[in-house]
Amino acid sequence: MFGIIKRIMSTAGSFKPKLKLSFLFSILHSVFEVIPILAVVYFLQRLNSIDAAVVLSCFALMVLSILGRIVFRYQIQDKQSGTGYEIYAEKRIEIGSKLKRVPLGYFNERSLGEITAALTTTLSDLEMLSILVLDSVVSGVVYVALMGVTILFFDWRIGLITLVGLLLSICVQSVMLRRASALAPRRQSAQTAMVTATLEYVQGMGVVKAFGLGQGNQDAVNASFEASERANIAAERGLAGLMGAYQWVFRLAASAILVVAPYLFLGGQLDFASCVMLMVASFTIFAPMETMGTYSTMVRVIDDALDRVSKVENVPLLDESSADMAFDRFDIEFKNVSFAYGKREVIHDVSFSIAQNTATAIVGPSGSGKTTLCSLIARFWDVQRGEVCVGGVNVKDVTCDSLLKNMSMVFQNVYLFNDTIAGNIRFGKPNATMEEIIAAAKKARCHEFIMQLPEGYETVVGEGGSSLSGGEKQRVSIARAILKDAPIVILDEATASIDPENEYYIRQAFDELTKNKTLIIIAHRLSTVRNADQILVLDGGRIAQRGTHKTLMEREGLYRRFVDIRRKSAGWQLV
Repeated sequence: MFGIIKRIMSTAGSFKPKLKLSFLFSILHSVFEVIPILAVVYFLQRLNSIDAAVVLSCFALMVLSILGRIVFRYQIQDKQSGTGYEIYAEKRIEIGSKLKRVPLGYFNERSLGEITAALTTTLSDLEMLSILVLDSVVSGVVYVALMGVTILFFDWRIGLITLVGLLLSICVQSVMLRRASALAPRRQSAQTAMVTATLEYVQGMGVVKAFGLGQGNQDAVNASFEASERANIAAERGLAGLMGAYQWVFRLAASAILVVAPYLFLGGQLDFASCVMLMVASFTIFAPMETMGTYSTMVRVIDDALDRVSKVENVPLLDESSADMAFDRFDIEFKNVSFAYGKREVIHDVSFSIAQNTATAIVGPSGSGKTTLCSLIARFWDVQRGEVCVGGVNVKDVTCDSLLKNMSMVFQNVYLFNDTIAGNIRFGKPNATMEEIIAAAKKARCHEFIMQLPEGYETVVGEGGSSLSGGEKQRVSIARAILKDAPIVILDEATASIDPENEYYIRQAFDELTKNKTLIIIAHRLSTVRNADQILVLDGGRIAQRGTHKTLMEREGLYRRFVDIRRKSAGWQLV
C-alpha cells in the first residue's frame, strides 16, 4: 500500500505540496474522529456526579468533533480530489508534448489502441482511483494509529488484540496484493485490446461496408468486449475468497475485544468507563482498514496503470541531448547518409546538397525512399550513419522545435483537426489575427469556397476534415503553411490525387507558398518538377541520377524512361 502512495506522489509534480497538506488535514480529521470516544469516557467517569457542566462539556466535545470533521474533510477533498484532475490533466499535456519529440517508429511499434488507452482510459483510471486510494490509505492508517495509541493507554491486553488483528490483516492483504498483481495486467491488456479493436472497427468502417465484412469485423469487436468482461470477472472472483478472509480477521478481532473487555471489567482489572469505551471502539477501529481492503484490486490496477503510463512517458526522445538554436541560413546537405527501418535499410550512403532559396525535386519509383529523405530532413527519424545538416548544423544537435519551426510541410494525405477552418489555418501561427488568416487563405486560393460554407471561417470541418473534399483540404493545408511562412518548404506528393480543376488552384497556391524559399518537392507528375533547379532521381535508396530536367532528358536513364511512360499514359507534351 505504501509503495503505491510513493508512486502516486512521484507523479504529482508541482501539486505534491497540496497532497502533503491534505495528509496534515487527514491527521487532524482523525483526531476529531477520536474525540467522541473520549467524550463518552469522560461522561461515564462522572456518571455518579453528573451536572450541567459535565453535560455541556460532553456536548461541546461532540460539536467540536462534528465541526472539525466537516472542516477538515472539506479541506481533504479540496486538496485531493480537485488536485487529482489537475495532476493527470498536466500529465496528459506533458506526455502529449513528449510524443511530438519521439521517432515515428515508436508509433509503428505500438498500436494506436495502446497509446490511446494509456492517454485516455488508463489516465482516467488514475484520475479517479489513485486519489481515492490515497485518501483511504492515509486516513485509515492515521486513524488506526491514533486509536491504537488510545487503546494502549487504557489497556495493553486489548491493545495486543488490536495489534494481532492488524498484523493478520496485513498478511492477508499481502496475499491479496500478490493475487491482484497477477490479475490486473490481464485486465489492462484486455482493456487495451478492446480499445484497439474498437478504433480499428470504427476507422475501417468504409472498407467493412464496401466488402460486406460487417459481421466478421463485428465479431472481432464483440470478442474483445467479451474478453474484457471475462478479465474483469476473473479479477473479482480471484479476490473474493481473500476479501472474505480479510473481513473476517477484523470481525474476529472486534469480537475478541467485545468478549475480553467485559471479562476484564468483571474481574476488576478494568473500570466501567474504559470497558464501555473499548467496546464502542471495537465497532469503529477496524472500519478504515476494512475499507482499505476493498481497494486491493484498485491498488494493482493503479500500479499497472502507472507502469503503462511510465512506458509512454519515458520513451527515448530524439532531442534529449540537443539544444535550441536559431538558424542564419537554410541550405540542406546530406553527407553519406544511411537509414534503416529496423533491420531493413532503405537509404544507402546518400550525399547531396540543396542551396538556399532553390528548388529541388525528388522523383523515383514507389518505395525508393523519397518520403524517407524528407522525413530525415524534418528529423522525424534519426539517421544510423552519416549526417543531415541544415544551415551547416547537424540536425541531431538541434531540438525538434528549433528545427521544425523553420519548415512548412504539405503532405499528400492532409489531416485537419475537428475545429473551425480558421482554427486549422491558425495552426501554422497560433497568434495570427483573423486578417492574417484570410490573407493566407486568399493566397492559397481557398477563400472563395470557405465563404460559401454555412459559417464561413467558423465552419467546423469534422475529424480529419471529413466535411471537405480532398482538394479543399489540400488548399486549407497550404494556407496553413503560407501563414507559417517558414524558410524551408517540403511538398510530399501534394498533387498526386487531385482533380485537374483543384490542381490548377493548388499550383497557384504553391507559387505563393514557395516564393524565396528552400523548396523540396516529391512528385510523380513530372510536369510539377520540370522547372526545379535540380532533380534527384532515387532508385532503391540510392541516387541514380541528378541534374536539371534538360540535362536528364539528354541522357539515357531512369528519368527519361519515366518521362516517356508519362507521355504515353497521360498524353502530356513536355518541351
